[in-house]
Amino acid sequence: MATSNTLVNEVVEALQSVVGSTPVALHEPSFEGNEWVYLKECLDSTFVSSVGKFVDRFEVDLAQYTGSKYAISVVNGTAALQIGLKLAGVQTEDEVLIPALTFVATANAVKYCNATPHFADSEEPTLGIDASKLREYLKQNTIQQSGQCINKNTAKVIRALVPMHTFGHPSDIEGLLSISHDFKIALVEDAAESLGSFYQGKHTGTFGLCGTLSFNGNKTITTGGGGAILTNDKEIARHAKHLTTTAKLPHAWEFRHDEVGYNYRMPNLNAALGCAQLEELSGKLKAKRDLFTRYLEAFRDVQGITLFREPKNCQSNYWLQTLVLDEDMSELRDVILETTNKNMIMTRPIWVLLNELTPFKDSPCMDLSVARSLSCRIINIPSSPGLGLVSL
Repeated sequence: MATSNTLVNEVVEALQSVVGSTPVALHEPSFEGNEWVYLKECLDSTFVSSVGKFVDRFEVDLAQYTGSKYAISVVNGTAALQIGLKLAGVQTEDEVLIPALTFVATANAVKYCNATPHFADSEEPTLGIDASKLREYLKQNTIQQSGQCINKNTAKVIRALVPMHTFGHPSDIEGLLSISHDFKIALVEDAAESLGSFYQGKHTGTFGLCGTLSFNGNKTITTGGGGAILTNDKEIARHAKHLTTTAKLPHAWEFRHDEVGYNYRMPNLNAALGCAQLEELSGKLKAKRDLFTRYLEAFRDVQGITLFREPKNCQSNYWLQTLVLDEDMSELRDVILETTNKNMIMTRPIWVLLNELTPFKDSPCMDLSVARSLSCRIINIPSSPGLGLVSL
């Protein structure tokens, strides 16, 4: 077994063997296609806000790539998830099942609907919600009443279940869909990190009532800021576009709005960037997979730590490359983080469990022992697609 100093040094050396000269960021966007061409065309047209041909094109291209019937582009992934939950029927005082081990935006979107996040545990093979454990928890703690799933402890409706595909690795969708069906809970996927990831040959974000994506600057492709809602339901798609365009009724000049809407549509300028980025997606995904292979070789003989690989029967986008410390090495996480960052190799821990954050400390939760363990053992390492193209 590796000693503490040995493991820390070996991690630094393995990273340096792959990333080369420093400093190295965690994840940087790359612009190697038609970005400047499309942005100039957009500026020349003067259509830079929420109306323009690139918005329509980006939605068509996105739907075609993911296999979803409809894609609705919005300002960011959090807004996409908020609208997705609203269209799933989430109401004030409802509860929404989400992983405790996820980015805070997942819980924020629930709160924007005036609902309460209900935290579920994770599993190590996928880093997503443990479907088997959740099923047993729901059997013990819920009842079915008038076609709804009721939390026996709070008497509130559990309205939706939100799998999040951590770092681009698909969750156990089959198991979670089964829970959705059996317990009458709507499934809304948080696929913010998983554009380019597939579960049994089908793109993430296309399994539930709807799914959501993010195109933040650190994602696999970026629109600067942006997100999207994916759905195969025509009415949900129509309503999503209506709500995200201030619920304005179509008219040549009048401004009439038939419900409370949101100014959430993606600007044409951002969509122009997205169109160019989407054209380059296959190359970025290949570069990320090549980077994983190089890391796999670099860490092959390092004891006490494992490079996380895509779950069985899945194709991950490897958005963020991930190291998982053995349980008996977890106390070295912060030492590794400090040492790598001092060496100008940007590494980051996974998020603090959401139930430990002040806004959510009173939210209901199941046993979170696995999520708690993982939160102390995970380190993200440099993952920019450009690193996968470097020949050292």
